[in-house]
Amino acid sequence: MSQSYRRHLMTGSLLASAFVLAQPAYAQAARDQNRPAENLQVAPAEAAPDSQFEPGSEIVVTGTLIRNPNIEASAPVTSIGRAEVELQQVNVAEELLREIPGVVPSIGSQVNNGNGGASFVNLRGLGTNRNLVLVDGRRIVPANIGGAVDLNNIPLALLERTDVLTGGASTTYGADAVAGVVNFVTRRNFAGIDLGLSQQITERGDGNIFRGDLTVGANFDDGRGNAVLSVGYQNANPVFQGARDFSRFNVDSVSGNAGGSGTSVPTRVFIPGTGTRVLDNGVFRPATPADAFNFNPFNIFQTPFERFNIYGAANYEVTPGIEVYARGLFSKNTVSTIIAPSGAFGSQLTFGVNNPFLSDAAANTLCLASGATQAACTAARTAAPGSAADIRLTNIVQRRFVEGGGRVSEYTTTLFDTVIGVRGDITDNIGFDLFGSYGESENTQRQRNNGLLSRLRQSVDAVRLPNGQIACRNTANGCVPLNIFGGPGSITPEAFNFINASASGSNIASLATVRGVISGDIGFTSPWATEAFGFAIGGEYRDYSAGRSSDIAQQTPGEVLGNGAASPDVLGGYDVKEAFVEVIAPLIVDRPLFHSLQLELGARVSDYSTTGTSWTYKIGGSWEPVPSIKFRGGYNRATRSPNVAELFDPLRTGLDNSAIDPCQLALPTLNANLRAVCLAQGAPASTIGNIQPPSAGQINITFGGNPNLDVERADTYTAGVVLQPVFIPGLTISADYYNIKVTDAITSPTVGDVFFRCFGTSSFSATTPVDPGAGAATNPACTAIRRNPVTGGIDGDVSTTPGLPLPLTNQGIIRSSGVDLIANYQRDLGWAGLALSFAGNWTDKSQFQPTPLSENLECVGQYGLDCASPLPEFSFSQRTTLTFDRVSLSLLWRFIDDLRVQDDAAGDFQPRFERIDEKHYFDLSARYEITDRANIIFSVFNLFDKDPPIVGSTIGATAFNSGNTYPSTYDPLGRRYAVGVNLQF
Repeated sequence: MSQSYRRHLMTGSLLASAFVLAQPAYAQAARDQNRPAENLQVAPAEAAPDSQFEPGSEIVVTGTLIRNPNIEASAPVTSIGRAEVELQQVNVAEELLREIPGVVPSIGSQVNNGNGGASFVNLRGLGTNRNLVLVDGRRIVPANIGGAVDLNNIPLALLERTDVLTGGASTTYGADAVAGVVNFVTRRNFAGIDLGLSQQITERGDGNIFRGDLTVGANFDDGRGNAVLSVGYQNANPVFQGARDFSRFNVDSVSGNAGGSGTSVPTRVFIPGTGTRVLDNGVFRPATPADAFNFNPFNIFQTPFERFNIYGAANYEVTPGIEVYARGLFSKNTVSTIIAPSGAFGSQLTFGVNNPFLSDAAANTLCLASGATQAACTAARTAAPGSAADIRLTNIVQRRFVEGGGRVSEYTTTLFDTVIGVRGDITDNIGFDLFGSYGESENTQRQRNNGLLSRLRQSVDAVRLPNGQIACRNTANGCVPLNIFGGPGSITPEAFNFINASASGSNIASLATVRGVISGDIGFTSPWATEAFGFAIGGEYRDYSAGRSSDIAQQTPGEVLGNGAASPDVLGGYDVKEAFVEVIAPLIVDRPLFHSLQLELGARVSDYSTTGTSWTYKIGGSWEPVPSIKFRGGYNRATRSPNVAELFDPLRTGLDNSAIDPCQLALPTLNANLRAVCLAQGAPASTIGNIQPPSAGQINITFGGNPNLDVERADTYTAGVVLQPVFIPGLTISADYYNIKVTDAITSPTVGDVFFRCFGTSSFSATTPVDPGAGAATNPACTAIRRNPVTGGIDGDVSTTPGLPLPLTNQGIIRSSGVDLIANYQRDLGWAGLALSFAGNWTDKSQFQPTPLSENLECVGQYGLDCASPLPEFSFSQRTTLTFDRVSLSLLWRFIDDLRVQDDAAGDFQPRFERIDEKHYFDLSARYEITDRANIIFSVFNLFDKDPPIVGSTIGATAFNSGNTYPSTYDPLGRRYAVGVNLQF
């Protein structure tokens, strides 16, 4: 085995922590976010080169802009080395970051219904909008109007390391870094050819993933310049939920029985005064749980993904001490989501009593329910269209279009991002870095198999012509009549094709940045130190714009069937001018009880065109009484200005989750105050006692931007210790406490919060009525909830049912605190090299209070509707690696602590679904070095083929609670095999 790889594997096993933040990336520097290869050490940095600004040796340090390799900053950084990427054989950056303890799984490859064609990182559970993604310390263009960076575009082949700094970093990087930054550091001065190929497949024979990368680099002009080009391709196949026993059938979390959607086959019709009934073989009957549509088999655990990416970089020393550099990134990727067939999801449809697809009995029932007499109904059954006897009916209809197949949304993202700059020496001790960057991203969505409501309404209104043929009452557009009242197979391909017009939309974003930094040391030293004070001072200008555009179908509320919220056009942006300064001051060095004492200061002023001027600042330091122990800590005041979506997105109605409606079934008949509230919210009196639970656990909400939003602020405290005991060579341990509090947070109420403010509880039982109290029917918190004007529910047609209001305000408070523990141990056993690494997190608090009147929601160790993605109290990853001559064996052990359902939701669900036991996953990898330039890696993931925990599909938010489990947190794919080959020339 080559010594370079052996060192790399030993020092970069799992999540090697950069205990010294300002550690330099030497000649080979490598959603969400790094450290050098051969020369990387997780202990103190090796001796730095004499010239701080030696061309080709850019110092990439996460958390500071000071380019002095002899000064160490105080903030803790977790670093993932290139060897760990190879061992895990990850295919997108989000999969790599998801395994870091303390990182809450976000939108990624295991999210299907709720995936918009991008993947993101969520540090500490504070939200994807509160962390910043960098490449080599520089921003790249975001993915959409929300301002988050799509991790699908990060080029993994050229990564040297990934640094994750949690806590306030706004002083160094500006807004968006409230929770921290993820910095992807690429390899520099690469020379040669590197070819990597990998293949993965599950034990069940599905979910095949192929990835290939080719990197070519060369030095030129006697080493004054270097250029590198990397191209990659990746293709991932879907894994359907119907292909796993535990997810083949949908399970209702409340009843514990087979669940699913009320939009099913046979058709359901809401009959005034009676409620919703199933039309079975031409006769209406009450609905039963067995009538629910099992949508699980159509959904997927792994989204199909295809990516082409190109990354190029070059640097050239134009004169001694002056270097120009450039970087270019291009990526085109396609993510497909597949969900169950579309349908009439509570659509309000108008048709005649003489509709030929209605049975005589069904037509008579609906006609009489409309208030007509029996004689009139009898006459209307055979009345000519448009005649005086022709009676028209309007009813709420639910019918699944099983004949059309699953709904497919194809998201194609095209992104380019470029940087060009110059850096070098001003004096022997001071250097500069000036660059400009520009990037654009476009995410285009194309939908098929949804159907359009306007066409459905036209085709459902069928009549029989005098010649006996069946036709649409309105024959425009080549209308084909559709039998919505029949059983499976009654909708012809021609009828479905008529309603199945395509729908499309796109998200665009652009980011232009200019930044100039002067950094180095000021030549001043403390009387008790020999190292000069380091500084960085500079300015930055950013211009960000983003927008969303859609065709008329997507812009019209309710027009695209089964689509949830409409997508009105929006275009907005802002620019920001910033100035910043940082200082790292070694105060005492090599004195008794003061091996080192260092102070760190920083400040940034930002002038946003939208929110005006705001300040961020930091103070930190470290103290080493002896070389083997270091204490470090800091305080950061961070700020974040609202993004384009938060400011400019128009109000619209979409979908959220709730398994129970407080007005459902018999509840309001048992309590007069509750009945009054339901009526005040718009439920017709005739529906009281017959209001159905939310279909598929989904309810309507109204949400959107707020142009009056202001800056949110965060206070971040960190305190930690780093141990490198001299009596145990090769051991390094760090423990860091963090405490983050975001005030004036840009937040919206949760569904549970809206319920609580009206009904006095966010937890409902199907057998115990709630008591909102006298006068609640006039309470604005109650009357703001608007119900379906026909069925009385809080689900249905988004054009007529606003549901729950979830406005954005600056009234929120978010808290997160805990401890990160990282340990690394290396030892030569003689017969093998041993490397042990451990990265663990204990989360003490993860609280969210959207308004001063809201409950203070605690999500540590809990899951549910308001705690969307589970956050365990304890989690860790531990890797053990044995390295022989040409073979290395590595075992990764991942632990997730037990969890329980949200405190205020206990009792709503089946007891067996209210707790998830702790989980242990093991991944085994073997690497064989065929030659010094060729190696092969075999891996088995989820070695013991552990199934995920089963909690049903209505206990949490749709994006993360899917297939009866939480597929982003727990492994739903089962045992998987992977092989990777790397060739170097």
